[in-house]
Amino acid sequence: MKAGVLIVLTAAGIGALPTMVQGQAPAAQAAAQAPSALTLGDAMTRALEANRTLLAARSARAIDVAGVAAAGQRPNPEVSFEYARETPRWAFTGAVPLDVNGKRQRRIDVANATLAVTEAETARVAADVRADVRRAYYQAVAAGRRVAITQELVGIATRARDAAQERFQTGAAPRLEALQASLTLAQAQNDVTAAQGELRAARADLNALLAYPSDAAPALGDALDAGPLPTEAAVTEQTLAANAELQVLQKQIDEARARLALAKAMRRPDPSVSAALTYDSPPEFMYGWRAGASVALPVFTTGRPDVAVAEATVARAVADRDARIAQISGGVAAALARATAARQTFDRYQAEILPASVQVEQMAEESYRAGQTGLPAFLQAVQTARDIRQRALQAGLDYQLALADLERAMGTALR
Repeated sequence: MKAGVLIVLTAAGIGALPTMVQGQAPAAQAAAQAPSALTLGDAMTRALEANRTLLAARSARAIDVAGVAAAGQRPNPEVSFEYARETPRWAFTGAVPLDVNGKRQRRIDVANATLAVTEAETARVAADVRADVRRAYYQAVAAGRRVAITQELVGIATRARDAAQERFQTGAAPRLEALQASLTLAQAQNDVTAAQGELRAARADLNALLAYPSDAAPALGDALDAGPLPTEAAVTEQTLAANAELQVLQKQIDEARARLALAKAMRRPDPSVSAALTYDSPPEFMYGWRAGASVALPVFTTGRPDVAVAEATVARAVADRDARIAQISGGVAAALARATAARQTFDRYQAEILPASVQVEQMAEESYRAGQTGLPAFLQAVQTARDIRQRALQAGLDYQLALADLERAMGTALR
């Protein structure tokens, strides 16, 4: 599958760049795969198509499909040849085992149930990948926003440095204030460097999930406040109906029941019928025949222990599903409570705290330029504004991470 995707994308790259040389590095060709802009929905679609973990999980399906074909095979006939000193000297015998009591169909049912378990496992992996993509996407969004915030603070620190330098040159402030403002600017520049490194790391994590080159940098279109919070009733209904892990457990129950039916069918032995053509038995006859049948007697191996094992397996699978339903319900309720609190915190920052912080920051700068307050008060206001912006950004990220945890607990995509 990977080879097919690579060929298509490489061909598209050649069509867009007709002057590409034959020996161009593979990384440069792969970079054409990354779009210029990427929404969360686009990222989810890409992950479901190209995520390597999901592709590996899907590859297991071919094994079980082959297992279905193998389960449908019928027993082979047997042919034997005999030559003896006594008469009749020649015998040509054929025997055919008979598959009775629907054993072949039971084997096919078990193979189909195993295939269904594999498909449910793949759906569970897909649900985990979706949660990972949501987490990585918004971590990259937050990292980009953190870079913007630190750059804004560099601008504020630059203006503070310039104002302190002007006041020092006019004799209105000591040189200490100019040095303090320069140090604050240097620290703000260091913060920008660190934030840019975090952004590159976050993008690399996201690109790994989406099978993009690690240095791809598409513009991320969704903001941290994207995604409405679902109601508890909707979450509970969706979880019980579509949770991937519960689907796996249900398919495992179906598989165990199919194995139980097979174990019961296997208690009846398969007969075998045979026929033989004999030759050269003078003086009685030249050609003769004989027919026969055989069956194993279930005296020592009755199959009852196998049935008991299969019944116990079914009971265990049902108990596991019921226990997991209770655990998942509690986990979903807890994740929804955290997401609700995170959303309320984020909304409060956006509606009240951040606007007030910006106003305080502007008033502190104007007051310092007018000589009404000293540099320490201004720098304290700048530091407070920095902390509030970072906490507001973290509140938005916490909300999206809470949604990712909720999606993982639900085992299905958020609607």
